Amino acid sequence: MPRFSVIVPAYKVQAYLSECLDSVLSQSYPDLELIAVNDCSPDACGALIDEYAARDARVKAVHLAENQGLGRARNAGMARATGDYLVFLDSDDTLTPDALRAIADRIKETGEPDVLVFDYARTYWNGEAVRNQAAAQLTQQGPAPFRLEDRPGLLRVLMVAWNKAYRREFVTEQGFEFPPGYYEDTPWTFPVLMTAESIATLDRVCVHYRQRRQGNILRTTSRKHFDIFEQYDRVFAYVEQRPELGRWRPELFRRMVDHHITVFTRRDRLPRGSRAEFLRRARAHYRRYRAPGTKLPLRSRLRHTLVRFGLHRTFRTLRLVSAVRRRTLKSAVKFARALRAAVLQLHYRIQLRLPLRSDRAVFTAHWGRGHGGNPGALEEAFRTHAPHIRTAWIARPEHQQAVPPGPRRLRPGTAAYWTALARSKYLVNNVAFDRRLKKRPGQVFVQTQHGTPLGHMGLDLQEHPAAAGDTDFEELLRDVDRWDYVLSGNRHTTLTWERVYPGRYTTLEYGSPRNDLFQRATSVEVNRLRESLGIPQGAVAILYAPTHRDHRRTQRPVLDLERVLRRLGPRFVVLARADERHGGTLGEGARIIDVSAHPSVESLCLASDALLTDYSSLMFDYANLDRPIVVHTEDWEAYAAARGAYFDLRAFPPGAVARSEDELIDIFATGHWRGSRSAQLRAAFRERFCPYDDGRAAERVVRHVALGGTEGRPAFIPLAERRPVPSAAAALAHSPLATVPQPSGPLPVTESR
Repeated sequence: MPRFSVIVPAYKVQAYLSECLDSVLSQSYPDLELIAVNDCSPDACGALIDEYAARDARVKAVHLAENQGLGRARNAGMARATGDYLVFLDSDDTLTPDALRAIADRIKETGEPDVLVFDYARTYWNGEAVRNQAAAQLTQQGPAPFRLEDRPGLLRVLMVAWNKAYRREFVTEQGFEFPPGYYEDTPWTFPVLMTAESIATLDRVCVHYRQRRQGNILRTTSRKHFDIFEQYDRVFAYVEQRPELGRWRPELFRRMVDHHITVFTRRDRLPRGSRAEFLRRARAHYRRYRAPGTKLPLRSRLRHTLVRFGLHRTFRTLRLVSAVRRRTLKSAVKFARALRAAVLQLHYRIQLRLPLRSDRAVFTAHWGRGHGGNPGALEEAFRTHAPHIRTAWIARPEHQQAVPPGPRRLRPGTAAYWTALARSKYLVNNVAFDRRLKKRPGQVFVQTQHGTPLGHMGLDLQEHPAAAGDTDFEELLRDVDRWDYVLSGNRHTTLTWERVYPGRYTTLEYGSPRNDLFQRATSVEVNRLRESLGIPQGAVAILYAPTHRDHRRTQRPVLDLERVLRRLGPRFVVLARADERHGGTLGEGARIIDVSAHPSVESLCLASDALLTDYSSLMFDYANLDRPIVVHTEDWEAYAAARGAYFDLRAFPPGAVARSEDELIDIFATGHWRGSRSAQLRAAFRERFCPYDDGRAAERVVRHVALGGTEGRPAFIPLAERRPVPSAAAALAHSPLATVPQPSGPLPVTESR
């Protein structure tokens, strides 16, 4: 008997059905049966289902003689189910990778509950995925399992059948079935949740809910939307037969009225001329099922009143007034913003005529996202080595708290912001300032950049339109003309910057200021960082930092981190840091710590024992720690074609190279990641790319830019004499790193022992 019976009804979804079925059959948890129900679909759904059944014994093909609708098609699938748990999946939706394994683990952890509720994300044609807004209700904190009265907030989660797993014996004992008609999930989900003796939650996206541009049943104009009244009749009839459920009548009543209002106000649901009739039916339901003592939020009271009295024309009038009010308010806000912008630009032009302040410096990084990077390290160095210069930091409102004490905090677009840009002598950034900025004679612009380039940058992107995006190269060169100094950490970077950003600036080959921390940090600080991140004592922490893929429209995880960690065993944990453009996490699991929002990547480097990346420039910075680096180059050809690369990373890597996920597992399991060959590769890499990062790069820049040239500039410390802080695992006398059992089965090895 399988653990799961996944039931997929199919009707007119031939374009999406294969993706749906593949998402089930490719699950890392294989103990399942897939019951695909062809609801007499006139397209190729039936043939597709038969093809899958012929290829995989886990697929059961069910063909209905006539179209019966979604609810009865699900019933037909349930009648053939033999699994411990039932999972429903609409045929245009998909399960996320490892969803069933996560569900199975949570079911076991919570003692086989009657119902497990999990999360979903809406996915759109442009690749955007938006998580359920009520996800907070699915928190796994607190006792589990529980009953609905312990967590009534679950009723705020979308009332559908496909975001839950149901114990089949519970469903059978209670005799639950789906009714015919639209909104068939309503008389299923409410009774199931109210009746269940044990409920648990899983705070994880397990279903991608496709938002189709056309063809969605609930977005089809039809009188079948009147079915909603019969569905709620069934819900209240169920409660009427079970007096112990009477306490739920006020909440059910409120949900019913809100649902009626949703259908009534959606323009694409009710046919023309039927709205008055619908509102009359809604009024009848209101009066029939009204529960005394129902508490309503203030914003809901007016809508409930309109339904209560069936005020169709009043409803239409209020909607019209509301629409006019919104348009008027929108126009007023637009005018106010334009007026404010004009006033600020006038203020800026006045400030440009006032004297320049030689004791002022303005810093920002990553378009105002917090305090950090090379500008952050320089800002601290200015306060240390040039205390007579007052510093200010520009950060967007939501990132103001990330700015440490010391610099004055500025918000983009304010009068203080424009004053600082107009009158400060020193301007420091790692991207471009506002294009409206006018550089004054005497101002000094320091462009710190982000580090050492692997992928093409600047003018080289003209040959790679996928990576260039909407880059305005003429505007880019106008920005370059403002630069006075550009920072570089090695000769490769210097030669690249001066070619792809041609200008009259001076290159300062002093190292990367943000890497100074690696030479100054102590083991005590490393241990404190690991504790703050929740890294278990004695664990091997791998910092996983993949880069953005220009050749992909949507950024999906390249590695199955849960699978990797299962193969490596309990001693490994992953600090997963997604690229800022990724738009989601890189994986979920007990030993995957999401650090994507952590304000300091340098701190993450210090806390880790090894770096796992693909083509991120972070590898050049991390090499300064002299800790193991593994690069995953499975799609190198596609990356190099879309972005361009300055050298073949596979031929000159900073450590072990994995060309597949299985090779990656083998590298860590066998110890090659920290072996002698990896150390040799890292030494050569450091020799080429880390000649100046000795912990005093920021001081050199400040002395050159603000204190009058090279006098007093610290001498460079040779690589052989540097002592970066060791990793926590390397500091152990008997490290567990080499005692990890190898995964079973033959796997390729990328390095000789």
